[in-house]
Amino acid sequence: MLFFLLSSIAARANRMIIVAGSANIDLVARVSHHPAPGETLTASDYAVHDGGKGANQAVAAARVGGDVRFIGAVGSDDFGTRIRETLDREHIDTRGLATVSGASGIALINVDDAGENCIVVVPGANATLETIDDTTLFTDARVVLTQLETPATFVNATLTAGRAAGAETILNAAPAVPLATYATEALDWLMVNAGEAAMIGDTDEPDDIDAAAALAARLSQRYDVGVVVTLGGNGALWHTTSGETGRVPATSVAVVDTTGAGDTFAGVFAAARAEERPVAEAVRRAVTAGGLSVGAAGARAGMPVQAALDAVLP
Repeated sequence: MLFFLLSSIAARANRMIIVAGSANIDLVARVSHHPAPGETLTASDYAVHDGGKGANQAVAAARVGGDVRFIGAVGSDDFGTRIRETLDREHIDTRGLATVSGASGIALINVDDAGENCIVVVPGANATLETIDDTTLFTDARVVLTQLETPATFVNATLTAGRAAGAETILNAAPAVPLATYATEALDWLMVNAGEAAMIGDTDEPDDIDAAAALAARLSQRYDVGVVVTLGGNGALWHTTSGETGRVPATSVAVVDTTGAGDTFAGVFAAARAEERPVAEAVRRAVTAGGLSVGAAGARAGMPVQAALDAVLP
């Protein structure tokens, strides 16, 4: 009995997900349409939400049962206190969350009547992240997930530490930039939407699923990584280094706010991989969770808990 208990504890510890990245406060305005240059709009509503791609993805992974540790930085302001307290309430390990002098990161978000968003990010404390000061935070990592809202040196340090720990590494390359300065040699998975895939691949955005699949194959070959491409209402597809491919279609949902859909997808995919689920199943869970997430306003309000996700999966 004792051996079984210890084995169960060890197995759970080996499922640790490290999410390293941005933590912001989202300042959200509801508008009829996105303003044109020089246009002033009156918003119908305004709200303050917790956000940042890194923190959002950490929350998404934690809600579906992942053991999550977050590495990032907040400012010495009230927003910083709020960010830390919110992550603590989600049962996320925040030992790697630094508090630095100055302002926390914020995002200015407009959401139109169709639920589509337009975002401007002010990095704040996120811009101070340069390296990983304590690599022991990665010792028990099964999966490491990071994004591009923090400096390249921090992203590279995260991927390198994850690879050194033997973890599966995932880069959600958003917002998209050329990857020439990034440690792609320490990368297992590149996760992008269609526009980001086109930017990284230096080509036009794919106009159909077949074109997106072909672009995923080219990126996989170029960087020697598995590639996952999210396709909005068309679900998501993947291409592995061994040539395995597939697509999971999305289900039709009523859209309130798409702000957190991509982050929900990334966090749930990471959680599934930490549980050693096959790629096809990980993508299926992530697509389903992303669909659920758009049914509420704010990046996190619609993120499903594990029971809600399992209830709608076949």
